[in-house]
Parts: sequence; C-alpha cells; structure tokens
Amino acid sequence: MAEALLGIVIQNLQSFGQDQLATFWGVHQQTQKLSSNLTAIRAVLRDAERKQITSHAVKDWLQKLTDAAYVLDDILDQCSIHSTKVNFDDAHTSCLSRLHPNDILFRFNIGKRMKDITRRFHDIHEERSMFNLEPGVTEVQTIHDNWRQTSSDITEPVIYGRDQDREQIVKFLLEDASNSEELSIFPIVGMGGLGKTTLAKKVFNDHRVCKHFELTAWVCVSDDFNTMTILQSIIECITGQNPNINSLEAMRKKVEDVLHGKRYLLVLDDVWNEDPEKWEQLKGKLQCARAAKGATILVTSRLEEVASTMQTHPAYRLKELPGDESWSLFKYHAFGPNREEKEELVAIGKEIVRNCIGLPLAIKTLGSLLRDQSEDFNEVLLLLIWIDLNCMCDAMNNSNTSILWYASFL
Repeated sequence: MAEALLGIVIQNLQSFGQDQLATFWGVHQQTQKLSSNLTAIRAVLRDAERKQITSHAVKDWLQKLTDAAYVLDDILDQCSIHSTKVNFDDAHTSCLSRLHPNDILFRFNIGKRMKDITRRFHDIHEERSMFNLEPGVTEVQTIHDNWRQTSSDITEPVIYGRDQDREQIVKFLLEDASNSEELSIFPIVGMGGLGKTTLAKKVFNDHRVCKHFELTAWVCVSDDFNTMTILQSIIECITGQNPNINSLEAMRKKVEDVLHGKRYLLVLDDVWNEDPEKWEQLKGKLQCARAAKGATILVTSRLEEVASTMQTHPAYRLKELPGDESWSLFKYHAFGPNREEKEELVAIGKEIVRNCIGLPLAIKTLGSLLRDQSEDFNEVLLLLIWIDLNCMCDAMNNSNTSILWYASFL
C-alpha cells in the first residue's frame, strides 16, 4: 500500500514541480528536496514491506511514511484546486489578480506547510538508514528536475549593472589564479534574486575567459550534490558524450583522462551542499586529474556556509544593484526598449523600484508584469508597501524559499 501511495504522490509532485506554480508560490526548493527524498525512500519500500512482518520498528516507520504521504497528497490537492480559481494563462486576467491578498495568504500558508512536510520527509529519509533496507533494482527511479536546471547560454537581451563585478572575477581568473599550482575555487555568494547565475554566465562567456581556458564546463548542481552525477556532467559537457560509467573509480579515471594537463574552468551553479565530506570527495577526484596551472572552479551559492565548507578563495559577495541601474532595468521591462517612458508613471515607477531594494529578479519581474498596465502602477506600489518587501526578502534568504513568485511569468 505504501509503495502504491508513494508512487502516486511522486507522480503528482513531479507534475507540480514542472508547473510554473511551484516557482510562483515560492516552493520550488521544497519540491526539489521532496523529490530527492521520496525517490530514495521508494527504492527501499519493497524490502521494508517484507521486514515489517518481523520488525515493529520498520512497521512504525512505514506508518510514519504513509501518514506523511497523505499530508503531502492533501497539500498538492489544495494547490491544484487553488490553481483552477485563477487562470494564469487568461489574457484578460489582470496582473493584479496574481497579487491579490487572498492569493498571497494562500502562498504563505502553502509555503509553511511545504517547509514542514519537507522537514518531516527528511527525518523519515534519515531514519531509514537504521533498518539496513536494500534498494530494489527495478524500483530505483530518478526524477529529473529539468524545470530547475540552468545552462551557460545568456538568454537575457540586456543585463544591467554587473560589468564591474564581471571585471573583478575575470581579473581573478586571468591573473590571480593563472599561475596557481593548486586548483582554485572562487565562490560568488548572495541572496536569491541578485543575479549570481547571470553574472556567472557573463564571466563564462567572456571572450577573454574563452580564450584563456582550454576546456570549460557548466554544471547546475542545486540540492543534489552527487559526486558521480557531477563528474558525469563534466565529461558530457567537455566531450559531448555520455560516458555511461557505473563505478566511481572508473568515472575518476575518465575525468583524469579528460582534464589531465588542461587549464579548465568549471562552473558549479546553485550549490547548497554544506557537507565537507561530499565536497572533499569531489575535490579529490578533480585534483587527481592533475590539470594545468590556473584550473579554476567558479561556484554560485546563496549560502556563506558553502564557501566555508569549500575552504576557498574569499567569497565574492554580490551586492544589490545601485539605484540608476535598477531604474534602467525597470524601464527596459516596464516600458520596453527604445520607448519613452510615460512621464506620469516615472515617479510611481521609481518608488516601486526603491521597494525592490536592488534585487534584479524583483525589478525585472514587476517591470514585465506592469508593461502596458499603466493603471496598475499605483496599486502595485501600495501592495508592495503593505507586504514590506524588505522583510520578505530577509525571510526568503533565511528559509531558502523564493518570495519573488512573479519570476515564473517572465
């Protein structure tokens, strides 16, 4: 029974995670963690259901799992029901319907419940190690969270305010790290919505960087810091082929063949891992490759602890956009390129930008929502003040949950 129930919940969760609503409601990180834990738990269910006959502890564990699965299923049902009340694809729906107080309260409630259930499944996942449960070969299933993946291509037509940041990082790559015999690690750290990934893309695609490094690879790590998966992604990026290797030792040798004697740049985007052992395992495999001087890993993360775990070059702390750049970014998205802004909206627009406290994601998103919606400027400004965006951004940074729900509509 538990196996069938969990299969349905995983399927529903995967469907929800691929929907824009997960980002819109600020629960994509919880969805990703849940997917990882549920898949790992499901792999051992068949063994658990056999062992519960003789073990009360395993039977109790299965009951905890079943209870939690029903709670998660109820949460996903509520999300599905609520989503039908507002048709996000309806061209006649005002952008303000997405900002309605009732919808905001719903998102806060769902965010809290998802956080609680994620912690609950994390504990269940950790507890399974007590029972020495063996995974069944046919039950192991990987959920591919393509909706969360990033790539190195620059899709934004215009990027404001990061030229100085790019120059400082490029200088490090070309000068400070170029003569280092050791593998250099350079972390970019900052709260969600600051544009860490965008900045890393600008550096990765800079013509000086492309010329300086013999090999480059971009890997989106996110919550699942798996050495085998990361090494496989590196090989695929560089060779264009899936190595189809099952053992870690064989993968290490393949990475050594690919990277040996080469000056390479590896970007690890969106890293959350704070486990030193996991990091040392990956770093050890890369160091064994004996790359040329100047080989560097560029890391992006929201967490200062990640940089500490990696024992890296001092973290580059990305700051908020300055006022002029914030306004330019808002104008581009709110009024369109090469179009004169409406004079009566400038003062209101600048106040909206001020409330976005230099966060490019918030500025870009609100600007896009308000394009050709001049009657909504005042109402959005009032709503932003009511929400107190400053406090919400602090909460977002501490809970690893994006409150910038609007991003999915760009």
